[in-house]
Amino acid sequence: MAEREVQLQIDEEERMELVAKALDATIRRKIMVLLGGSSYSIADLAKHLKLPISTVSFHLNILRKAGFINVFVKRNTRGNAKIVSRQIDTLTLGFHTERRQSENKHFSMEIPIGSFCDAQVEAGCGMANTTGIIIADDTPGVFFAPERHSAQILWFSKGYVEYRVPNYMLKGREVNAVVFSMELCSEAPNYRSEWESDITFWLNGQEVATYVSPGDFGGRRGRLNPEWWSDYSTQYGMMKSLRVTKECVLLDETPVSTLNIQKLGLLEGEFITLRIGIKKDARHQGGLNLFGERFGDFSQGLVYSVDYH
Repeated sequence: MAEREVQLQIDEEERMELVAKALDATIRRKIMVLLGGSSYSIADLAKHLKLPISTVSFHLNILRKAGFINVFVKRNTRGNAKIVSRQIDTLTLGFHTERRQSENKHFSMEIPIGSFCDAQVEAGCGMANTTGIIIADDTPGVFFAPERHSAQILWFSKGYVEYRVPNYMLKGREVNAVVFSMELCSEAPNYRSEWESDITFWLNGQEVATYVSPGDFGGRRGRLNPEWWSDYSTQYGMMKSLRVTKECVLLDETPVSTLNIQKLGLLEGEFITLRIGIKKDARHQGGLNLFGERFGDFSQGLVYSVDYH
């Protein structure tokens, strides 16, 4: 998984105060170390730290205000639990304030994997959220049900899903790169570690890259999977990054196409379309699994980010 880096300049007084306060306590630093390995409920953190839940909640609120963590509510059989996950891996502090105007800036948005605008899939296919299978598996029509928006994992053997993401944040800016990152793998019955699949990406209707997924991964539980999810099903994927620059398209930092921001029209119109799927003439027809922030190994869905001046 690509590291989530936060850049901070010494003269950003308001942010500096929040970050300094977040780090100025041993307990809060211990919490950040714990969250590096997994997400935890507030109750579990309290057990690890041997502290009252009220004390842990106080420290989590300070970390949240600094942007270090995310807290979301997870439903379970006993009610609702607040789950905490870490949102940054690296913090960079800069002292070159005179050069800030020429440095890159960063915008990021997480797209829920169930918020696709179009789909054409074939069985076996399905979607699930943190509480169970959404409606029914092996039923392509389910992909058009409103409940799809709660999906935390989706899978299909053939076809595609297509997303529309806004590009208003690109307007009037010098855009250096548009990046999509996601956790995915092949799709086989149950799971098969050796099960190749040619997973193709399209932007604004143009084919830009194909990733040959080596398998549908299992054999151990994905670190974020809910308890109800079977040990014999797909467990986790690999983090993949699709980057479009002024010069080319890169897959995991490897150039794969001479198409670029201008040729793909990423600055035009009101949105960018991203399609992820299996071509009808693909050599390896191995399907795909796409993971949300509460399934698999990485606590993110489909992340869309922009680097700009």
